[in-house]
Amino acid sequence: MNEDLSREIERMALAARDASQKLAGMSTALKNRALLETARSIGRNRPALQEANALDLEAARAHGIAAAMLDRLTLSDEVISRMCGGLQEVAALADPVGEVVRMWRRPNGLLVGKMRIPIGVIGIIYEARPNVTVDAAALCLKSGNAVLLRGGSEAIHSNRALVGLMAEAWEGAGIPPGCVQLVATADRGAVLEMLKQDTCVDLIIPRGGESLIRFVVENSRIPVIRHYKGVCHVYVDQGADREMAKRICVNAKTQRPGVCNAMETLLVHEAEADTLLPEIISALRERGVEIRGCPETLRRSPGATAASDGDWGAEYLDLVLSVKVVRSLEEAIDHIRRFGSLHTESIVTKDYDRAQRFLREVNSSTVLVNASTRFSDGYELGLGAEIGISTTKLHAFGPMGLEELTTTKFIVQGAGQVRQ
Repeated sequence: MNEDLSREIERMALAARDASQKLAGMSTALKNRALLETARSIGRNRPALQEANALDLEAARAHGIAAAMLDRLTLSDEVISRMCGGLQEVAALADPVGEVVRMWRRPNGLLVGKMRIPIGVIGIIYEARPNVTVDAAALCLKSGNAVLLRGGSEAIHSNRALVGLMAEAWEGAGIPPGCVQLVATADRGAVLEMLKQDTCVDLIIPRGGESLIRFVVENSRIPVIRHYKGVCHVYVDQGADREMAKRICVNAKTQRPGVCNAMETLLVHEAEADTLLPEIISALRERGVEIRGCPETLRRSPGATAASDGDWGAEYLDLVLSVKVVRSLEEAIDHIRRFGSLHTESIVTKDYDRAQRFLREVNSSTVLVNASTRFSDGYELGLGAEIGISTTKLHAFGPMGLEELTTTKFIVQGAGQVRQ
């Protein structure tokens, strides 16, 4: 064990705990001021951020990192503008801290309620995506939580630059030092040390590949919010609008194939197999998508590869798609239950009753009707930003925004009552 590293992580965790206790009582105005100043600082320092990011990109290319990972690593002008917009949106959102979500009066006259409070200290362990650094920190600040950030070594220069700007902006606005800290080492032992800090850290949220998330779950003493992978489905129903179905399927698969809310399996009702399915496959192939199909798909799509048993549960994160013809809505739902990952599913249909049944019976964290799976995202759903997507049901399910970073406590108001 590296004793110096162990002591440093423990020191950071203690500082975060102390800072979180002060932050919990900070005003909404002060938190918003810090968020808006961070947005301005990131905008002003765009060239310096992209310089730091270029060092990470150069090292990543030298190590042969895949194109999908490079895409996530890049701080383009668009990504930086989106980060600034996300900070502004989070500042504009209602502050959940202190909200009384329910009250009721007992027969003895006691007024009982539940009030939202911060979770405390949140540890974020993530790979390759420097935008996560800002999104996660912004949501933690607005929800009154201190945050320990441990990004991947591939983004270390970008993350150092971003956290340096944030820490300066926050302290300038009056936020206690220690509310945002970066574990700025490539030593993998740092993750293990973070996962031992159960006296100071209240929740761990890992974001990255399945292997990272399983490692965190297996080694953490602290509760973990997780999702292992995104095996997302689109089901094209009998009688679906042809142009809508093609547009949704192409977007869900090709708009950004390397992310967890991209479609990985297309299910098509057999009534549309002879006409609509070939049109959808043709549109996908025009954009470079490899098709792996069931026997019914292969009959209608010469050149497609036969899907193996392993394809139905695969998260490709690439321009590869599994396609299956199904006989009914029931078969589509059964397939999703068997092979899905509780992430995101969509139905394309004109039938109101079948749409409502899909919404009720598909048990994933986000279920859509006549829309792309790519909308399963905190920013797109109006959360301002997201800290991650949970496919576990305790205590959050789906994209996690401000409310999911709080818990509740009981508050009781009396007039001298004593228990008999």
